[in-house]
Amino acid sequence: MNWNRIYQFFDDPPPKYLPKELAVAYVLSLLLEGETAGVEMIERLEQQGSPYRISEHILRIALDFLLAENAITRRWDSSHGRGRPRRLYCLTATGIPLAQDLAQRWRQYGRESGH
Repeated sequence: MNWNRIYQFFDDPPPKYLPKELAVAYVLSLLLEGETAGVEMIERLEQQGSPYRISEHILRIALDFLLAENAITRRWDSSHGRGRPRRLYCLTATGIPLAQDLAQRWRQYGRESGH
């Protein structure tokens, strides 16, 4: 540790990783826009300039929860070109009202926490 690192922390703080609860709200807010692959969910959070990040582990927990609750569904997609097919996730009829409510809460949380 040195003084420069301490000042650097305040000038450019490290990202904050989402807990499971916020991860579920984030995923649902994305899926309101259309079906999405898991890796895109991770990338989009960073591309949006958010101070938050989501780990693959927490994303998997959130997706598994939403699948078990029948809020989302998934399918394989191999139309994106070469390589492995990817899993695309989308909302179910049950998930749409949940997504609308939690997406609003996700946005509100971001505003209240100053991000």
